[in-house]
Amino acid sequence: MRRPARIILPSIALERRLATAVLLMVALLGLGIAGYMLIEDWSLLDALYMTVTTVTTVGFSEPQPLSDGGRIFTIFLVLFGVGVAFYILTSLVATVIEGELGFMLGVRRMRGKIEALQDHYVLCGFGRVGEEIAREFHARGMPFIIIDSNPQAIERARKQHYLLVEGDASSDAILLEAGIERAHCLLAASDSDSGNTYIVLTAKALNPRLFVVARVGHPASTTPMLRAGADRVISPYSIGGRRMALSALQPLVLDFIDTLATGRHGEQILAELEVSQESGLAGITIEGCFLGCPGATVLALQKASGAIQVGPRGTAVLELGDRLIVLGGEADLEALSPTPPAGRAAEATPERA
Repeated sequence: MRRPARIILPSIALERRLATAVLLMVALLGLGIAGYMLIEDWSLLDALYMTVTTVTTVGFSEPQPLSDGGRIFTIFLVLFGVGVAFYILTSLVATVIEGELGFMLGVRRMRGKIEALQDHYVLCGFGRVGEEIAREFHARGMPFIIIDSNPQAIERARKQHYLLVEGDASSDAILLEAGIERAHCLLAASDSDSGNTYIVLTAKALNPRLFVVARVGHPASTTPMLRAGADRVISPYSIGGRRMALSALQPLVLDFIDTLATGRHGEQILAELEVSQESGLAGITIEGCFLGCPGATVLALQKASGAIQVGPRGTAVLELGDRLIVLGGEADLEALSPTPPAGRAAEATPERA
């Protein structure tokens, strides 16, 4: 799919300049018509004809012989007409040059920012769902890039100053331009289930380690999406219906979940800790991990098998591949440094939820 045409917007100063030029031309035409009608007592058509030929310096013959007053008026009309025409020409040239130059410089700056990103998020699709995702990422200060080919979506993303790559997100070249090989996660959020499937297939082929979250509109698309390589499949309609039902049945529970999802709760944050070789948490009980962080609360434990334990016991032993969801002070979580077996020191870095 070829890229959409570039959208080059003139600056506000240039827009005002062009508007001023148009107003000057209209005023000059009105002045010329009124002058010839008053000085020479011509008809409206003759006055309009003479004014247009004079202002444009075409130089056709006068519709009627001019008096001395008419000649003097024509001299000033020619001078003002040439000045206004020159002003309009320079305004148009400035609009084109500055618009093109601004676009080129903006693209260069954006490419530089994209090339500097590491472990960022690639958001494919900037529709209603994609815009909410981008707003959440922006509020949390997470680095992300938007990929879209829709001109309206591109314009909305530009107005919000998001990093943007224009084109088809299922294209290898476009995904590579977005730094897919360095990305942490890709979100396929377009309105098309088949389009999202192609995006997932292409992204996984370019970066097999990539974590992929895909949107589906129809439940039947969930299985093909998982086969394509998606790690998480989200249906906005199912989630919306579930939230509405929960709002009616248990509104306080929903408020609590929304509060946790915002990430910050006074001095506390919601974080995700992974049990890996680098973290040094494997083989230690949950109680042992948080001896130095009494204010931290373990909300859930996800085993390497995928099973989730809500409110796990403190005596549970952590294994490689497990994940903990913890609510606690940021300083405590970042300083979390359990002492693993054999006295080897290691540090766990929390990943904010």
